[in-house]
Amino acid sequence: MSELQTLKDKIAIITGASRGIGQAIAAAFAKQGAKLVLSASAIENLQETAALVEKETSAPCILTQANVSVGDEVDQVVKKALDTHGRVDILVNNAGVTKDNLLALMPERDWDEVLSTNLKSVFLFTKACTRPMVRQRSGIMINISSVVGLTGNAGQANYAASKAGMIAFTKSAAKELAKRNIRVNAIAPGFIKTRMTDKLTSDQQQKLADYIPLGRFGAPKEIADVAVFLASEASNYITGQIVVVDGGLTI
Repeated sequence: MSELQTLKDKIAIITGASRGIGQAIAAAFAKQGAKLVLSASAIENLQETAALVEKETSAPCILTQANVSVGDEVDQVVKKALDTHGRVDILVNNAGVTKDNLLALMPERDWDEVLSTNLKSVFLFTKACTRPMVRQRSGIMINISSVVGLTGNAGQANYAASKAGMIAFTKSAAKELAKRNIRVNAIAPGFIKTRMTDKLTSDQQQKLADYIPLGRFGAPKEIADVAVFLASEASNYITGQIVVVDGGLTI
């Protein structure tokens, strides 16, 4: 346990928490004393994350299953947090999928699935958490976007559009909610070493790394550390911002 826990007893909902960046954020928040409500498409997928969290905190985390593009299921996740803890202090919108293809070959269903999972979910969770946060007159929302939302990327029109939409949503929500003492920011990761990038061959990974000024992929923990900062009092005067964490890729 950290001697100075920056998120001690804060109630945090994290979507897409079963692996990668979401799992790293859950572990980092737990280390800082947060009490977690984790969401994934299947509860069994959260067992590994729950085990990591239990190493860092004596408070068991709540595991929830939800299709993040369905409003009623999203509402149930937030209700579970409120019924258990009475408040929600932090929301991390991390759930996301990819369905890559060239634009001319992309099935309409792949466009719809990516936009629903990646962007509609942000709207639904933000809306569900806004009321309790307004009542508290405090809250922090962190949206995990991507550098492709800033630059675009061939073969990822659906993913890039969803992440760009998340950036615009972040700025709009920040303007609406600032007077209620609710801060809304986004993180735009570059290439991060996850199961997704592990599917690339070593040659492909090296070619991509060559484009990055720091010469390597990032680690999920390096995104989690930024999330901890944005969730803590150290960032109290920051809202509506997009923090790019990409090793210099978009310089």
